Amino acid sequence: MLKYVLKRLGYIVVVFLIASVLLFTLYKSVPGDPARLMLEGNKASMKPAEYEARYQDAVKKLGLDKPVIVQYFTWLFNTLRGDFGYSLTYKMPVKQMIGVPMKNTIMLNVWSLIPVFAITLPLGIATAVRRGTRFDSSVQVITIIGYSLPFFVIALLFIFLFAVKMPIFPISGVQTPGLRGTPLKMFFNKMYHMALPLLVMVFTSLGGLTRYVRATMIEALRMDYIRTARAKGLTEKVVIYSHAFRNALIPFITIMTGWFISIFSGSVVIERTFLWNGMGKVIIDALNQQDFAVSLALVMFYLVLSLIGNLLMDLSYGLADPRVKLD
Repeated sequence: MLKYVLKRLGYIVVVFLIASVLLFTLYKSVPGDPARLMLEGNKASMKPAEYEARYQDAVKKLGLDKPVIVQYFTWLFNTLRGDFGYSLTYKMPVKQMIGVPMKNTIMLNVWSLIPVFAITLPLGIATAVRRGTRFDSSVQVITIIGYSLPFFVIALLFIFLFAVKMPIFPISGVQTPGLRGTPLKMFFNKMYHMALPLLVMVFTSLGGLTRYVRATMIEALRMDYIRTARAKGLTEKVVIYSHAFRNALIPFITIMTGWFISIFSGSVVIERTFLWNGMGKVIIDALNQQDFAVSLALVMFYLVLSLIGNLLMDLSYGLADPRVKLD
């Protein structure tokens, strides 16, 4: 196991270096001058000589006066030590700029994962065990609605129901503007604003995950070892949860990897619809405004996150199924 983990960590380093070269090359090939973008907002208020002097200072500050290979290694070294560059849009270091959106995204996604898995796992198992009954048919009809409707349609429907017709929750925002108080009061205020996007995320996730758990459980319950376990006289609870569910976890672990990455990446639709200041909004804004320091930092972060997620997925396979050998 240790040998396998070390080998995969070496693989992560190699992929990281190759991807860093490709992404940096792509970044340098995009038309545009970051130094001029940095001064774009103040160009009208400066004389040509002053503008040129500030432009040359910006070129030196961003390291654009050095050869490309030197720029790459400088950027790579800074990235590895936690210095992700300077945001041209927000006029501050990238590390400082993404702090609040990252916290908001993690908070929203973690709080959505808890009810999603608390509902979908037992509901998917129950529908698989009672396949063909009225209960199963009813759940399938309800979940197909959340599975079929587009994400933004459900978001607009929930806004209409719970913020317009029944004004229970605020339509948008992270917190009430100008609110001051104790940390506990600020936390509950943020939870109040998070309630509506949280409901939308939970509702849209129930359909697909419930049906996925149901399908994997039905396949597991058809296996010969399940018949053998029942023939031995084991209780139905032991057969379902100790034998069938453990084997049904194998394909479900793959889905978990995507959820692990989504905790940090955010949802563009949710954050745009509810004006939630999160990572999805930051990524889109950085790409639209050619803020490549932010874009590069986030892409590299999600690359490492994906590689670590795949490693954890493989290790989880070995824990869930003893037949999987990680040698």
